Parts: sequence; structure tokens; C-alpha cells
Amino acid sequence: MGPSDGAAAQGKITDVPGVRVGHQQKSDGGWLTGVTVVLPPAGTVGSVDVRGGGPGTHETDALDPTTLVRTVDAVVLTGGSAYGLVTAHGVQRWCEEQGRGFAVTGGVVPIVPAAAIFDLGRGGDFSARPDEAMGYAAAVAAAAQAEGHDVERGNVGAGTGAVIGRGKFKGGVGTASVTLENGVVVGALAVVNALGLPPGPPVEPSSPVVELVETEAGDFDRLNQREDKLNQRGSAEKLNQLPLNTTLVVVATNAVLDVAECKRTASAAHAGLARALNPSHTLADGDTVFCLATGGQELDRRTEAARQVSLITLQSAAADVVRLAILDGVSSAQAVTTPAREFGAYGGNVR
Repeated sequence: MGPSDGAAAQGKITDVPGVRVGHQQKSDGGWLTGVTVVLPPAGTVGSVDVRGGGPGTHETDALDPTTLVRTVDAVVLTGGSAYGLVTAHGVQRWCEEQGRGFAVTGGVVPIVPAAAIFDLGRGGDFSARPDEAMGYAAAVAAAAQAEGHDVERGNVGAGTGAVIGRGKFKGGVGTASVTLENGVVVGALAVVNALGLPPGPPVEPSSPVVELVETEAGDFDRLNQREDKLNQRGSAEKLNQLPLNTTLVVVATNAVLDVAECKRTASAAHAGLARALNPSHTLADGDTVFCLATGGQELDRRTEAARQVSLITLQSAAADVVRLAILDGVSSAQAVTTPAREFGAYGGNVR
């Protein structure tokens, strides 16, 4: 059975039972940034695969299959680059208040990995970045959501200050899901802040983005010459022309997986990122995919062949929904003008 066989409509990550999403953002007074929290049910198993050359992450080493912990209490996606990782402290504080975490003598230690995109200064104020209070508020917002709730898309949460195509167009938050014939649900949420673009962009022929797409892989000389000219227009524009980017993804499934299988699923899901964005996984991107398995839906493991087919089908579906979530984030994003610069809407049919 292929990943699209028997599949439902595009859907959302919260189609996975028990998964909730909360956003917090600010987009005025020099701000253009935010934070998104993915809150899974207690006991969710998780891992991560970091492929980009410029990641900003927190507690991702704890999700390696060879380490002690196996469950994840929340995943934080944030703006603010490395500064924004402090938002995870707010989410950790909320989890501790709820008694969620790895049990130790005297209490719990919440396992809250995080990853950040670069959006510093895009609202005009370099010091306007998400903090611990915003992380706490996003966790509260996620917990208040009803089962299966709709997920806000576009210029929200960690996607508030996201851009694509070297800052020419606005990026944002997108989501998708698929339900397989065996009852396995696979969903994804993406924050798209990429150096690259979806294939075949409907943009003006004189733009630097077209030069990016038309440049052969590995040949950035012509694009860099144009970059040098653009960077002579003032410090704010220089900041936003720097190739500092990242696409962050959370894949969730109701399948029963162990930590190693979550790791392999996160790795497989990166294929969807590469299909949706060109180029991807560059030295200037911090591309990171988390995988969360909530359990409840057993895979067919009666034989080794059946186990392999079940996992390959699930992982293929993960790549599919990641691609759809990224394209959803691009198409849902709206144009923004700030004191720093103008970020246009990508437009066109990117599905």
C-alpha cells in the first residue's frame, strides 16, 4: 500500500489524536517573531534528525536512541535564532506545573527539545525576540485547545517572521496529514524560513530569487555578486539579505514506534523537505525534523517482512505530509511591510 492509497484530504497535524498546537507572536513595535509549541499526549516517544548546516537547537541530543530518555513532553519551534531558545524554559516550567516530565527523586524533569529559525531584526528591532514568557503562553494556548482542533497557518507563531528565497518572500507555518488504510495517521507541522523556494516560482524575471532558482547547484557566484550590491543599501537590509535560514518540522503519528524508529522516520521525512524546497539542507539552513509517536495504533509486525513494509509505508507518508505542510506554509503566508523591509507574498499555486 502506497502512502497516498486510502488517504484523506490534506488535513493537519492535530488529526493525530492527542496532539495540540499553540502559537504566540508579536508583529508590531519592531517585532516580527513568535513561538509555536507542539504538545503531545503523555508518554509520547520522540526523536530528531538535524540536517542543516546552521542549526539552532536545544536538548536534541537527549532524543538520540542511545540515550536515557525515550519520551518527549513538548516540542518548541521558535523565532529569535539562538536567543529564542529560552522559550523552551517557559514550556518546561509549564510542564513541571502539570507534573509532566521524566520522573526523578523530588519531582520531574520535562523533556522539551527546541529548534529556532533566524528572524532577528525583520520587524525593525534586533532585540525583539521571543522570551520565556512567550514560550509559557504558547504552552498554555496549546493545552487549552480541543481535541483535533484546527491549526492556524501562515504568519503565526514561529512563522511570524519567516521568509523564503533569500528574504524576498514571506514564509510561514503550514500543516498537513494523511490517514493510511491500516488506521495510522501521520501529520506534520512546518515552519518555513528557507534559503530555497518551491520548484517553478511565479516571480518577476529580474528578482534575485529567480537568479537563485536558475543558478546551477553549487554555482552561487552570480547570486553572490548581486548580494554584494544589495548589501550596500543600509544596515537593516544587509541583515535581512544574510543567508540565515531554517525549515523546522514536527512529524507526528499515532503509530507505536520506538525511539530508533522515530529517528529513522525523522530522517525519511527530510525527503519531503528536499522535494518542496530547492535548494535545501544547505550550509546556511538549520533544517531540523522531529518525530513524535503517540502510540495506540500497532503496526503489522507478525513477520520481519511485514514490519519492514509497515515502517517503509509510514515513513514514505511522513515525507509526503512534510512536503504538503511546507507548501501549505508558503501558500498561507501573507505579505508584510516592516521598518526593516518589505516581504512579499509568494503567490501562485504551489501544491
